[in-house]
Amino acid sequence: MNPLSPIEAAAVERARAAPSLARTEAWVAVNSGTRNLSGLDRMAALLADAFAVLPGDLSLVEPARVETVTPEGKVTATGHGRHLRLSVRPQAPVQVLLTGHMDTVFGADHPFQQARWQADGSLNAPGAADMKGGIAVMLAALEALEASPAAARLGYEVMINSDEETGSFSSAALIAEMARGKAAALTYEPALPDGTLAGARGGTGNFSLIVRGRSAHAGRNPEEGRNAIVAASDLALRLAAARSPGLAVNPARIEGGGPNNVVPDLAILRVNFRPADADAIARAQAAIDGAVAEVAKLHDVGIEVHGGFNRPPKPIDPGAERLFALVKQAGADLGLPIAWKATGGVCDGNNIAACGVPVVDTMGARGGAIHSADEFLIPESLGERAALSALTLMRIAERGHP
Repeated sequence: MNPLSPIEAAAVERARAAPSLARTEAWVAVNSGTRNLSGLDRMAALLADAFAVLPGDLSLVEPARVETVTPEGKVTATGHGRHLRLSVRPQAPVQVLLTGHMDTVFGADHPFQQARWQADGSLNAPGAADMKGGIAVMLAALEALEASPAAARLGYEVMINSDEETGSFSSAALIAEMARGKAAALTYEPALPDGTLAGARGGTGNFSLIVRGRSAHAGRNPEEGRNAIVAASDLALRLAAARSPGLAVNPARIEGGGPNNVVPDLAILRVNFRPADADAIARAQAAIDGAVAEVAKLHDVGIEVHGGFNRPPKPIDPGAERLFALVKQAGADLGLPIAWKATGGVCDGNNIAACGVPVVDTMGARGGAIHSADEFLIPESLGERAALSALTLMRIAERGHP
């Protein structure tokens, strides 16, 4: 007995038949590294044209202002690309959010720019899995939904941002606004090659600590100097010592210094925290506050702290459990085994979950080796995952909730 209704079966076939591979190949040909503003502008235009086949109001939203600490210790604004927003049937009884990102980790000067087919049939291309293939999956599912009678019950918003790979700082407020009042959310990060989804996720926090000391001659009067590099190193060691179960700490870089005969008066420490839960965030913040106060006093330096915990941890709460169960059943009815596991990675799913909205954030294509020149997409997964999303959306519409 076919577990799909005739309406569901028709939508599934339509999703599978969408030109998802051709779309993906066209999109990976455009470099859209997070800092490549001209490339992001081209990518946004292509996506706007593609998503214009859907009803509703589509716009390209200006990024929020984001401040960055330069290697010279200056706090300056960093440019970002525009974010795509689409709103369809905002008055429908059931509302969901679908999100993706158009940026990749590969800048315009990165050697990985071209797509190539591999002997195993996979597509090796920048952003193929992460996540231009995922955006193609999303669009195919929405096209299938719109051709179905089920569409009338379901309203949705689509957000495709330009800065996910660097923390979504210029789109976080937009994500929070669009998540408000949604019954569920789907995000199109890639699934693992075997189809496994990401379940619970830890959080992340990125900080730049500017240490200002006092320069002096390294031979004639070093005692009058205040060595910012030494102070930053002490700060890094103290923060690294805060590592504990549920809290990873990675002092990643110290910038600053100059000639060997000058006591350095400036250093910038970049550090990343990975908290597993809210308690770990509190412990990390206490470690930062304590280390800054102690190092500033001991080394007689000034320290400015910039940054924060931009992606909260994402636990599997009861709402998320219900949504995962719905996706699993939809997969079973399509002959797709669906499993999930906890991961240390982060994405916009963290931000959505922090708004109290159930989210499955790896609804994209199957692939792997992301963030490397070996990144690959499994092309047959495009239709497979588009069908999974279409069926999931239709069942959310039918139930009125996950």
